[in-house]
Amino acid sequence: MPSFDIVSKTDMAEVDNALNNIRREIETRYDFKGSNCRIERADSVITIHADDDLKLKQMHELLQGHLTRRNVDAGVLDYQTPERAAGQSLRQTVAVRQGIDKELAKKLVKEIKGSKIKVQVAIQGDELRVSGKKRDDLQETIAFCKGLKFELPLQYINFRD
Repeated sequence: MPSFDIVSKTDMAEVDNALNNIRREIETRYDFKGSNCRIERADSVITIHADDDLKLKQMHELLQGHLTRRNVDAGVLDYQTPERAAGQSLRQTVAVRQGIDKELAKKLVKEIKGSKIKVQVAIQGDELRVSGKKRDDLQETIAFCKGLKFELPLQYINFRD
């Protein structure tokens, strides 16, 4: 029986490459001269340190731009509220989302079942397995899922006949 998986994975090596490019750009940009702005990553959490709100917004633009250049969708970023650090400086954590959470998985299953395409959908941890009798039904399901607007980027892998 043909099947495929719906997943949401982020290549952390590409995220590291983007962060290294951002660090180099911060060192060379004139508007960051003499500032205490930096960006670092631990596991799947990025921490942004900025002097003020303006520099924090510039760091957001840099982060999104460099991730896009490295073919990582900026939709995987989950910005937390900025918090005050020493003096006027700000600290913000940004979570890099991996996998499909339960709520989104349930929404996806409901949407696919509501589309009346003859496929079965099963939640397997942080991914979905879609199986059906015909390959055309699976391709129709992929096209349908791409048409849905979710905040999390989805990939369709392991297409098997």
